[in-house]
Amino acid sequence: MKTLDDLIADGVQDRFVLLRADLNVPLDGYTISDDGRIRAALPTITRLAGAGAKVLVVAHLGRPKGGEPPGRDRLSTLSPVAGRLGQLLDQRVSLAEDVVGESARGVAEGLRAGGVAMLANVRCDPRETGTDRERDHLATELAELVPSQDPSRASAFVSDGFGVVHREQASVVEVARKLPAYGGDLVARETEVLRRLVGDPDRPYVVILGGSKVSDKLGVLSNLLPTVDRLLVGGAMCFTFLAAQGHDVGGSKTESDQVDTCRDLLERYAEKLVLPTDVVVASEFSADAETRTVAVTEMPEGWMGLDVGPETVSAFGAALDGAATVFWNGPMGVFEMAPFAAGTTGVAEAVAASSAFSVIGGGDSASAIRAAGLDENRFGHISTGGGASLEFLEGHVLPGIAVLEESS
Repeated sequence: MKTLDDLIADGVQDRFVLLRADLNVPLDGYTISDDGRIRAALPTITRLAGAGAKVLVVAHLGRPKGGEPPGRDRLSTLSPVAGRLGQLLDQRVSLAEDVVGESARGVAEGLRAGGVAMLANVRCDPRETGTDRERDHLATELAELVPSQDPSRASAFVSDGFGVVHREQASVVEVARKLPAYGGDLVARETEVLRRLVGDPDRPYVVILGGSKVSDKLGVLSNLLPTVDRLLVGGAMCFTFLAAQGHDVGGSKTESDQVDTCRDLLERYAEKLVLPTDVVVASEFSADAETRTVAVTEMPEGWMGLDVGPETVSAFGAALDGAATVFWNGPMGVFEMAPFAAGTTGVAEAVAASSAFSVIGGGDSASAIRAAGLDENRFGHISTGGGASLEFLEGHVLPGIAVLEESS
């Protein structure tokens, strides 16, 4: 794909650049609780602005009901994001009140060289995720927001929202066919790292998977198990595997329709799969519930497992000794609740202490690292796109990457 280096080498002074970023940050009310995705977008935005481009950012937040005015639902407005981005850039970032309407046109026209502005939450326009025809219409209107006064200095589109490149959406795919398209620094780095994992990674190669459902991770399990040296399973998904081994898992969350699949994987990859040996259980799903740490063979009747135990954390850490490459996606427990955060924090610390090239697969794993106060520089790469990362590792073609490669 053409890269940001190619675009800047061609010159962007006074040129409009439409930038798709992934700024879908978690909110606590109206306050950003983790600005990692905003900070991840800074290098590309800073380079463009520093080179004199007029940067118009397209982004989404949450899952607003398509067609509702962007400012009506305070949970869908990008106002907190624009404010935080402005703080980090040390300049005002104007926010349009609509996606492609009068306000958006006014904000675009008001941009000056080196300036940055944002459109309203693009998912408030139902055409973003609509039919082929609807997405094409929206992409055309987005492209027309950044007109070129000089045919030889055409406006450009930069795709830097890795967290959305697995989506067939107007601002991700169709707009890349309307303007000269380039991959931003973040997309280029994410793609490079993930290709390293599915190509010929340095060995031993250890994968840690957590999260709630086996069904969500079945594709990556099936694709990686033939190639990895060890695959460590935590999170609620481990209880479906434990049930497949014949253990009574009490009231723990399981997927009964996946038990046979897990049993088959355990039979075929017994030497690679590593499951918890102890877990933290609770009488109910609550931060105030009574808790115990028990062996997986001694689950109390009706109690539910909500974290891996200290013995498992130690075993997972030992499995990382000598590893050359590590990929981790998914928490080990309900880390948002303090009594069930130790497993995720312990695994994060073990990965950080490893000498391996470590890749954190975005989402909750990245949030857990920041919540634990760990230095992000201790990890080889922290992805911004959990879903996109997993689909890449499953072997899927990502539409947002494919369209960039087609246009190069």
